[in-house]
Amino acid sequence: MTQNTMHPKSLPPVKFNKKDRPEFFVLLRQRVNQHFTDNQISRHCNWSMRLKTVFMLSVYMVPFAFMLTGVITSVGAILAAWAMMGFGMAGIGLSVMHDANHGAYSSSKFVNKAIGSISNFIGGFHTNWIIQHNVLHHSFTNVHGHDEDIDKGVMRFSPNQAHKKMFRFQAYYATFFYGLMTIYWFVAKDFEQLIRYDRKNLLAGQGLTFKSALAQIIFHKTWYALVFIVLPIMVVPVSWSILITGFLLMHFICGVILAYIFQLAHVIEETSFFKQDETGTVENNWAIHQLSTTANFANTNRVFSWLVGGLNFQIEHHLFPHICHVHYQHLSPIVRQTAEEYGIPYHQHHTFLSALKSHFTLLDRLGRNVA
Repeated sequence: MTQNTMHPKSLPPVKFNKKDRPEFFVLLRQRVNQHFTDNQISRHCNWSMRLKTVFMLSVYMVPFAFMLTGVITSVGAILAAWAMMGFGMAGIGLSVMHDANHGAYSSSKFVNKAIGSISNFIGGFHTNWIIQHNVLHHSFTNVHGHDEDIDKGVMRFSPNQAHKKMFRFQAYYATFFYGLMTIYWFVAKDFEQLIRYDRKNLLAGQGLTFKSALAQIIFHKTWYALVFIVLPIMVVPVSWSILITGFLLMHFICGVILAYIFQLAHVIEETSFFKQDETGTVENNWAIHQLSTTANFANTNRVFSWLVGGLNFQIEHHLFPHICHVHYQHLSPIVRQTAEEYGIPYHQHHTFLSALKSHFTLLDRLGRNVA
């Protein structure tokens, strides 16, 4: 979501400074709209996006089918299949269901809902994802107490978060916890979020009651466990412990990939972190806030951009989440030029590794409570 479009009671009381150069986003939207008009192209998916959808789903499901049908039977091949599924799982999360749940995949709400529900095939619950990501993270990026992406109990991602001794070594244990992210999502996170979102009246904004959402979560978690845990144990001719190890390996690989891509966009040395003042106001205009709290990386690497769903163009994504990511590389020069005209920072790392270094440098500073 680009603005607070849900019912006011369903959102935390955050106000952006509407007087802070509002003409910037007006002009930027005009230029972006002109880009699509001049090139006579849709804002939604194209043939490349459709190909990517098939590719990512295949990377996830084909190795699984090979296991179940006995095409592969050795322990090494089976573990390799689970590992490959981890990459496919991450690819689905980054490149397929992400766009659909933003309404960017297609102009059809039905198609977006169908593609977006694929998140249930990787162990999550799509409605909770929409609330955490679209409603809270996109609306209140890096705002203390409101953006759940930087509100993690075992790590300190913001200087506004209270420091604890346990954070001192977080730069060293971060990757391990990143790897646990999706298995935690599958096992507990959706239930915890459901309770919290119900208390905040966020479920109502998605047209759900607590009971209906709980029923959906239980249903999806049950069939997911039956298909991806119980079924392999029943039909694949190796020890159940090998299969469970493979299942956990898949989730670990996926978790690390997802965390690295999303964290490098917001939790690095260059990005800003905010707290509301006593009136509930954040100092910047919403669009300028997104540029202050978001960064791009490895934008010239087209293969990398294709694999990570264009989410290395996070600035463009946060400003225009309803536009399919296949267009971001063309929008980037427009956004950068307009930002420069208004003296607004455009954070960018030329490589993935330099952004990763910046992320872990910040984690180390936050862990040691160094300014």
